Amino acid sequence: MPRSLDEMMAQADDLADRFEAYEPEPGDRDTVAPLTQLRLAALKRAEAEREIAEAVANARRSDTSWKAIGAAVGTSGEAARQRYGKRAS
Repeated sequence: MPRSLDEMMAQADDLADRFEAYEPEPGDRDTVAPLTQLRLAALKRAEAEREIAEAVANARRSDTSWKAIGAAVGTSGEAARQRYGKRAS
């Protein structure tokens, strides 16, 4: 399981490539296999993390404090800085 933001983004790209290359069988339209559901959920999570990282970088460029950023993402400012600080600089 990827832990860093870069690993999550790489996994999202891989999942997106697999998703776009997938050709459904005739019966696939009515049911989704549990593993496929899991892959789609992981893709959505990785895409959301990418959007958050971009928004954090934009907020930092606008001189938004880490405290305000942390509050917006549901954590402390220090936790937000530790998680997104390298990408935001």
